[in-house]
Amino acid sequence: MIRLGHIDYSNCVPLHAPFLEGEAGGVEIVRGVPSELNAALAAGEIDVAPCSSIEYARHADRYRILPGLAIASDGPVRSILLESAVDVRDLGGAEVRVAAASATSVVLLRAWLELRHGVAPKLVPFDQAAEPDPVGAGAAAALWIGDAALKRQASPGRRLYDLGEAWSDWVGLPFVYAVWQVRGGTVDEAGLAALHRRLLEQRDRLTTTWPALATRWAPRLGTDAVRLVAYWRDLRFGLDEVTQRGLLRFFALAAELGEAPPIARLCWFDAC
Repeated sequence: MIRLGHIDYSNCVPLHAPFLEGEAGGVEIVRGVPSELNAALAAGEIDVAPCSSIEYARHADRYRILPGLAIASDGPVRSILLESAVDVRDLGGAEVRVAAASATSVVLLRAWLELRHGVAPKLVPFDQAAEPDPVGAGAAAALWIGDAALKRQASPGRRLYDLGEAWSDWVGLPFVYAVWQVRGGTVDEAGLAALHRRLLEQRDRLTTTWPALATRWAPRLGTDAVRLVAYWRDLRFGLDEVTQRGLLRFFALAAELGEAPPIARLCWFDAC
């Protein structure tokens, strides 16, 4: 039995739907937010998961990547938003609250603010499920991720910055939020290979299944099907050569910030 981590956000549903709906055997689903899945994979409590891309950069000696799979965007992503009471160029030294459930998004924010705009705010974690308005409580800005970001609407006088769009405008490459990572050691290689094939098959037929998938899942996710399809269509679920370049560019910037060691190449599950 392969233990598959599932991010409890809308962006993970398209590839994991067959497993969530009980259509594929031999897989046990373990749910969590990105930070929880990162910890579970490190502790050996799951075998594979679409973990934060920065997690791979920090532990490349420990993990392998399932080829061809990612949660990425090339332009606006809608689910990673910086809500700010001021222009980003005025955030130097200010308090910016960042979703504690996130990992990659926080490093993306640091890179964009520090390396793009030359400002270094004070980043303070917060629980976005429990704190509805950090900016209203005194923070200069707040970073929202996942479904909370999708549903976020800025109050008058505040700005919303889409970090997927900000990255693409800056770097000119896709941004990769998560890749399917595998622990080394005693993972069932045959079971993992079967899971990989099933995920690739699901990826390849997404464009023909969006409406039906959204109709089934929109009520569970608290949204409507049209909006959900629009969100999914803006995402990239493959890891082609251009997307890999975007991932390695992010890793280079993360290393520049001291967030991870330098990464020269990606290590694949089937050819490391």
